[in-house]
Amino acid sequence: MKCTICALILILGHFNDQMVSVMMKLYFCGSMRAGRQDAEIYRTIIGHLKVYGHVFTEDTVGSNDDGKKADANLTDKQIHDRDINWLLESDAVIAEVTQPSLGVGYEIGRALTMGKKILCLYRSDPENAKGLSAMIAGAKDNVQVFVEIYQMDKVVEILKNFFSQIN
Repeated sequence: MKCTICALILILGHFNDQMVSVMMKLYFCGSMRAGRQDAEIYRTIIGHLKVYGHVFTEDTVGSNDDGKKADANLTDKQIHDRDINWLLESDAVIAEVTQPSLGVGYEIGRALTMGKKILCLYRSDPENAKGLSAMIAGAKDNVQVFVEIYQMDKVVEILKNFFSQIN
């Protein structure tokens, strides 16, 4: 029995950083009604986020049906209140901000006032010439708000860096 407990303590000690991360509550936001062109990207990012904890919005923002099933019987007020409660419960907010969205901007603003740690991800490529909003870029302070211009092959590394900075 003692050896089993010792082994468990060693394992937990070895994976301490990951164990803390796994327990996190995460809120991921991306465009819903403003356009779902990046839905597959959202699902990929959410898949990577699940390594660090529970993603409240997996069945909405990350769904294959654009959240229709999860939100089917809810009014706009109920969706708003549910999402605000998820924001309140969350330890961190990860926002994919490439596709402009009033809702995502609202969620980021609310998360700021709640004191949440926020990572904004903006994908830049030659076909995307819209540019990142000054309101997002200008909020970057690397204390509460982190902003990363990324390509998909760098997401895992960016998330690892973000979570190591906020833990």
